[in-house]
Amino acid sequence: PKAKTYFKQEIKLDQPLSEVIDIGRRSNYLERLGLYTVRDLLFYYPRDHLDYARQVQITHLEGGETVTVIGTVRSCKCFSSPKNKKLTIFQLVMSDATGRLKLNRFLMGARFAHRGSQERYKRQYPVGSIVAASGLVKQNKYGITLDKPEIEVLDGAGASIESIKIGRLLPVYPLTEGVPADTVRKSVIAALPAAAQLPDPLPKELREVYGLVKLKNAIACIHYPENQEELAHARRRLVFDEFFYLQLGFLQRRQLLKQNQTSATFAPEGKIIQQFDKILPFTLTGAQQRVVGEIFQDLGDSDTPMNRLVQGDVGSGKTIVAVYAILAAIQSGYQAALMAPTEVLAEQHYRKLVEWFNLLHLPVELLTGSTKTAKRREIHSQLQNGELPLLVGTHALIQDPVKFHKLGLAVIDEQHRFGVQQRARLLNKGKSPHVLTMTATPIPRTLALTLHGDLDVSQIDELPPGRQAIDTMMKQGRDRKKVYDLIRREVAQGRQAYIIFPLVEESEKLDLKAATEEHERLSEVIFPEFQIALLHGRMSSADKDASLNSFRDNKCQIIVSTTVIEVGVDVPNATVMVIEHAERFGLSQLHQLRGRVGRGNSKSYCFLMSSTKTIEAKQRLAVLEESQDGFLISEADMRFRGPGAVLGTRQSGLPDFALASLVEDQEVLNLARQAAEKIIAADRLLENHRGDFRDRDREFCPKVKKQKSRRQVRLAPLRGNQRRSWLLFPYCGDRETALPKF
Repeated sequence: PKAKTYFKQEIKLDQPLSEVIDIGRRSNYLERLGLYTVRDLLFYYPRDHLDYARQVQITHLEGGETVTVIGTVRSCKCFSSPKNKKLTIFQLVMSDATGRLKLNRFLMGARFAHRGSQERYKRQYPVGSIVAASGLVKQNKYGITLDKPEIEVLDGAGASIESIKIGRLLPVYPLTEGVPADTVRKSVIAALPAAAQLPDPLPKELREVYGLVKLKNAIACIHYPENQEELAHARRRLVFDEFFYLQLGFLQRRQLLKQNQTSATFAPEGKIIQQFDKILPFTLTGAQQRVVGEIFQDLGDSDTPMNRLVQGDVGSGKTIVAVYAILAAIQSGYQAALMAPTEVLAEQHYRKLVEWFNLLHLPVELLTGSTKTAKRREIHSQLQNGELPLLVGTHALIQDPVKFHKLGLAVIDEQHRFGVQQRARLLNKGKSPHVLTMTATPIPRTLALTLHGDLDVSQIDELPPGRQAIDTMMKQGRDRKKVYDLIRREVAQGRQAYIIFPLVEESEKLDLKAATEEHERLSEVIFPEFQIALLHGRMSSADKDASLNSFRDNKCQIIVSTTVIEVGVDVPNATVMVIEHAERFGLSQLHQLRGRVGRGNSKSYCFLMSSTKTIEAKQRLAVLEESQDGFLISEADMRFRGPGAVLGTRQSGLPDFALASLVEDQEVLNLARQAAEKIIAADRLLENHRGDFRDRDREFCPKVKKQKSRRQVRLAPLRGNQRRSWLLFPYCGDRETALPKF
């Protein structure tokens, strides 16, 4: 596709929009979208395109399509509404050889209410003239029509359509209140000639290998393509750029990390690990053994600190894999830290580790925000003098008073729940320590490499033997009695149940049952014969421990909780999981909650209670009914909610993509990854490609702008609504999240 020149005015990429003749005062509207220069406007991509390029005859119109119809004006009226004098109704009837079509426009405002204005509006479309009308086909009680039609008078039958809206692919831009869509469209057209000045950072050879159009052509055609093929070529190039520069930055950072020498050389074979193998009451699965081997290989490399992500489904045994890494660090004379996002999960890890470490005669301590001052001081002292080999905790681990004598390994569980700076502060507690991160939100390996491109990725894709499938069913309010009867039957057989609510206290704005109120009702009305515990995030640490210990020890048969038990709680005796208002949760979160049952030998059940009537919510819950595969569920969740909500990209330091989709564009993602790997393999630090990529630092960084009303300097926004291209990302942002410069 070729960029087209719409105006003869010579404009520059860094020219302020207010100085562009064909934009002028419209720049005030564009500033509300964070657009200040011609370059900003060119990279402000449409969020969609309306296909008005397809012309159809009136008799072939079908509801839901966007089309263009050409015909003759049979009548035209413009009058004030009898019910609202400020509302003007415009009616036009057109016909072609196959039928008639009635179009309506509704014009609000006093300027349309005057009779003279209405007559002038009507004279624009004289009877007998040829017009083209574009819009969304809708079926109403009066028949077929076009919703909010765009109408243009043609010179005659067969004449070309000159409009920027009608008979073409019409861009739809993200807007904010008070900014007209036509203002953005006309401004983009005025700026398009400057696209020819854009340098293309991708080498010609790379573009030819992967079939990519030039950047200037892609920018022009992403805004105003001639057809769907041009749009597809433009989008493919820009999506490739988003993935490619992200991966190139990740891989270069990975090379830079490998230059950091680490003094922590671990011996995978040793007395402690041999003793642990003997006391372990089960055999590792093949997947666990493979991942442990990959970790040991990393730990044995004295030149490069390990930076590995272990992902696996609920119950796949990630914790035991981390224990082997921790023991390798301890037997090599180093300390280890295990950081979890919640006190409940940290406590769960601590309980497991204490059981094993006591048999190995190794001390381990727990540090959370609830740890008493005296105990906290004791832990700090033991850490500094090297007496304590392993510390488990929450965010308390990254506080300044926590100082390790010789930190060699940092294990971060549910890593996507921590911010970039929080993870970095833990690593700064040691000298280039090995890092092992874990997540129970499994995603396909390709996506994992994209999100965590600077990490080595290991997958535990095998569940321990004996794990049974959990019967998962979507239920409505009328089925509640049957659900309660099943709970009674299970408890009568000595088993236990979870009942999960999305809120702690009842919300006035949302019609949701709350954990505290329902705990009282369940205890007094529904299950008065059973002991029912309550657990939520606002409780004190002591109360949380009391509730969890009571449930673990089977002193209470039912626990009413919020999502604080989403990860980490391991009660093999629990066989029933009831999730109220299931439509309020993401699929990955529901899968995590479901994973709290099915940990023993008994048949387990998960009930998704929902009264929703929306089709999308039912489709989401149906995925959970039909699948136990966390990888498949996570991918479905990304399709419904978007990758940002599922993968925690905001916490990971990654902004949203402007065009690319982690789910839909996996083919382009793979190509971009391959291209980046080839370049890094041939030139680890991009020394030979500086001519290709160096200018991007200058070309794509936001400019410093001065406020006219105040004497202060600020950074221009990356893009309105945080939708700017990844082209701008690698060199922007704070010191923690910015990728290395090429």
